[in-house]
Amino acid sequence: MHRVVALVRPVQSTFELGCAVEVFGTPRPGIPQHYEFEVCTEVPGPVPTSAGYAMSVARDLTALASADTVLIPGWAPVEAPLSAGVRHALLGAHARGARLVTICSGVFALARTGLLDGRSATTHPGRAAQLQREFPRVRVEPDRLYVDHGDVATSAGAGAGIDLCLHLVAKDHGAAHAALLARHMVMPPHRPATSTTLRPGPVALDDLLEWADERLGTPLSVDDLAAHLSVSPRTLARRFADHLGTSPGAWLLSRRVAAARALLEETDLPVEAVAARVGLTSAVNLRRRFRAQVGTTPGAYRRTFHAQRRPTS
Repeated sequence: MHRVVALVRPVQSTFELGCAVEVFGTPRPGIPQHYEFEVCTEVPGPVPTSAGYAMSVARDLTALASADTVLIPGWAPVEAPLSAGVRHALLGAHARGARLVTICSGVFALARTGLLDGRSATTHPGRAAQLQREFPRVRVEPDRLYVDHGDVATSAGAGAGIDLCLHLVAKDHGAAHAALLARHMVMPPHRPATSTTLRPGPVALDDLLEWADERLGTPLSVDDLAAHLSVSPRTLARRFADHLGTSPGAWLLSRRVAAARALLEETDLPVEAVAARVGLTSAVNLRRRFRAQVGTTPGAYRRTFHAQRRPTS
């Protein structure tokens, strides 16, 4: 079992902590439990929360010594310094190979360890300027939902913490398992690190995306998208880069793969038929594109979902 230990402090945000608990610490019927979840604090005992109540935390910083993932679910106030004990525990966990993960303002604590110097990180857009000002050696990317370097990872606002946690589950146990967990949480199965929610596009581009989504099963091309907006493919590419952080071709492919995932989950159509319905023309092409984006084959992805649907005795 992979041990996830959340480091909390007064006054602890209940939502940021709850995001981590939902992904790593909540047993769900029919879904394999791959994580152990625990909470620790520097001084065990009652820890005040942002909701007005105190929670009882029994474990101290020694819990971090055996963690596979150390999670900092917010840090309030963000100006609060690290004590010598917390700094030593975080650096010690990182030195022995633990993954350090922050949600929202938790990045301020991680930045104070020096582990983000010379690296990119993100936080809530409302705190991005402050983070950059206080830690000029950190490359702050306010348009990212999360940034994952492998050994350290940061997320934007609290909701983006769920995206980061699901991303880590996919890395640890595969995209199909992460998608199954997200489905049980009634969450989108995946939002890429660069999200359109942080960089809204103009109305015309929104209309184009809706128009294209309705025609995924047709031989839709980037030239067709440009023609629909009456712009050149080069202008279209620039607008996608500016507002969506991706290319028209990459966006179109991601939507086709997402549509294929839905069909694999919800129907028993043969893979060849799924490929045709989402505009990927052949089962071979679907398998290649699906593996590249989801990390598994269409057949394995479908089997995972169907196996979990079977009633247990």
